[in-house]
Amino acid sequence: MDMVTSADGTPIAMHSSGAGPAVVIINGALSRAQDSAEIASAMADAGLRAITYDRRARGESGDTPPAAPEREVEDLAAVIDAVGTDAAVLGHSSGAVLALFAAGEGLPMTHLFLSEPPFRFGEGEPAPDLAERLQRMVDAGNPGDAVVAFQREGVGLPDAMIEQFRASPAFAETAPLGQSTVYDTLLTQRVSTPTEAMHGVRMPVTILCGIETMPILATAAKKLAEVMPDAEYLRVPESVGHRVHPEATARIVADRLG
Repeated sequence: MDMVTSADGTPIAMHSSGAGPAVVIINGALSRAQDSAEIASAMADAGLRAITYDRRARGESGDTPPAAPEREVEDLAAVIDAVGTDAAVLGHSSGAVLALFAAGEGLPMTHLFLSEPPFRFGEGEPAPDLAERLQRMVDAGNPGDAVVAFQREGVGLPDAMIEQFRASPAFAETAPLGQSTVYDTLLTQRVSTPTEAMHGVRMPVTILCGIETMPILATAAKKLAEVMPDAEYLRVPESVGHRVHPEATARIVADRLG
């Protein structure tokens, strides 16, 4: 593990494996760098250098208030700069939203891979005060409550699924990530609909969507492809549910990076 320093002084933990064209992997909500171990390993096996990192308020990375999407762009900029060479970016779920937002802000990337970004295009938006309420829960010492509220209101998971998760050992590992839900909420609210700068990015873009994923994600991927007519849109049959299939995704990325 290496530590890089973001523009506001926040330490960001990053990991690198493999050799070849560099690919920075950005995880989605409630996940850490370690959750990308399988895709990183598959990319290394495919002749790529995979870089994973803990987004701020997660894992080994730090955090500096106040929360804002721009801080996460600065974190990604620090990671890309530390790679020491041109890099592609693969973002999954809210990580894909962050990747495209950062590209629209001018961060250099050789290729952009967007896996099931949860753009809402103005439909079915969470309550506008969700981020503020999540922050109050975290500040009150209840990050697990923020995780539950985010899953219910921000993601739209049914109560039965949430309660099953709360009763599982995984909840204790996820609860400390409560602060990260504020970042994901602010980001997805800011760019629920991609801006002109975002769908006008100049690097090659590949939009990935699995099968049997959440309908809102399949719709979002198609709509994004419509507003980005130069982007490549790919269905990935190996990816079932809202997950990145390691080998299939690594093969797609390696093919396009040569």
